[in-house]
Amino acid sequence: MYVVGIDLGGTFFKVGLVDAKDGRILRKIERETKVEEGRDKVVERMAQAVLEVTEGNEYVGVGVGSPGSIDHDKGVVRFSPNFPDWVNFELGEKLSSFLSKPVFVENDANAFVLGERWFGAGKGHEHIVALTLGTGVGGGVISHGVLITGKDGIGTELGHVIVEPNGPLCGCGNYGCLEAIASATAIKRMALEGQKKFPESEIFLAEEVNAKVVFDAARNGDLLGKTIVDRVVNALAVGVANFIHIFNPSIVVIGGGVSRAGDILFTPLKEKVHHLVMPSFRGTYEIVQSPLVEDAGILGAASIVLQRGVK
Repeated sequence: MYVVGIDLGGTFFKVGLVDAKDGRILRKIERETKVEEGRDKVVERMAQAVLEVTEGNEYVGVGVGSPGSIDHDKGVVRFSPNFPDWVNFELGEKLSSFLSKPVFVENDANAFVLGERWFGAGKGHEHIVALTLGTGVGGGVISHGVLITGKDGIGTELGHVIVEPNGPLCGCGNYGCLEAIASATAIKRMALEGQKKFPESEIFLAEEVNAKVVFDAARNGDLLGKTIVDRVVNALAVGVANFIHIFNPSIVVIGGGVSRAGDILFTPLKEKVHHLVMPSFRGTYEIVQSPLVEDAGILGAASIVLQRGVK
């Protein structure tokens, strides 16, 4: 059985034909979103891409992982900062009319946790917390095998849990959100803010300051790099410990570009979380890096179809 996953972004979208049995991507393409041409043109471009990747193959449905506030029952994008004119836009219905196939739309962070459940580190787990650390911080939660979305379908905004009450301003308008400290954007910001105090830092020898450069510098003993990484780890540990206390997951999966830092992030994170959680929670969970990497968006979107039980 094949399903289609669409990883929708403001600049590009990716479409993949996925074997539901093992998560193998048979074919995938990437196209420019071209938001400025209007939403109907974007949908038409998405439909053409689906037809291209599925040529000669039967598939049962399409899943779309979209940024923003999503009514997943109706397939409606309520609002997305990436798509200014997509207010209460019936994306699922519009795309389905082109393809004559069922189309399901979900918030991209929720799609991420579904992808982990079906094809990633969360396979075989019924209680999962998943965090993706990229430009922002997103997350999703599965409990008893069911995606938790809250009354209005916009719950589990894990990136906007406040971990430093007097911390930096977040894009959402609050201060001290996890996203304002542990995202790639925040790591770059903290590095640039530290340039005056640490002008000799090796971070500023790089052509471009980014999260990878900061982690590499910390690994080499660079003082600014270590200071930033310590802050990121502390913020993540507070957030993850809270998620463990609230949701009691068997596994916490962390993905996104920042997660590629590897042991310099995960080793101290696991230690700090162990000390922060109540004794009764110790040994009840594991914290792991997502194995899905660059295909996480496509596989997460494809998983939306499987989670809905389409056959």
